[in-house]
Amino acid sequence: MRKSVLLKQLLATALLAAPFIAPAVHAQEIKRTGVPGSTFPISLTVAVPANSRLVFVSGTLADVANPDAPKGSIEAYGNTQTQATSILQKIDKLLAAEGLSLADVVKVNVFMVGDPKLDGKMDFNGLNAAYGQFFGSAAQPNKAVRTALQVAALPMPGGLLEIEMTAAKVMPAPPPHKK
Repeated sequence: MRKSVLLKQLLATALLAAPFIAPAVHAQEIKRTGVPGSTFPISLTVAVPANSRLVFVSGTLADVANPDAPKGSIEAYGNTQTQATSILQKIDKLLAAEGLSLADVVKVNVFMVGDPKLDGKMDFNGLNAAYGQFFGSAAQPNKAVRTALQVAALPMPGGLLEIEMTAAKVMPAPPPHKK
């Protein structure tokens, strides 16, 4: 008799708690918090639910933009905007091979060297001119969190920036286990 009362209490507790537990178990979307009152193409935070597939894209450098320019020169790879566009296009293709797109990107790290034409300062405006074509636009409104910082050097002579990304895709819930 005492066992059945305990079971009834346990069942009642589970039924009362179900509405509060179910949403947490079935949270199925990535939550992005933009910069309030701003069109800046980054998010302040991105929350990724546990049932997501993560893909990490290694640091990526630009392709040669001008094969007639001296090898290993900035002229060969282009200015910051040209290089950023090249890199973002390359990463878009890498993500497509994984069944993802730039819309699935949740984190971006940008490593930039100083541009000699800007007295050794990083070309943040050039980065944003390219970046805004791929993130936070009408065609692709999702915004990732992003860090951009200046470094002493990159592994490629003539490279002005290197970009790495993390993408996430919420996976469908598995079917219920049959007994």
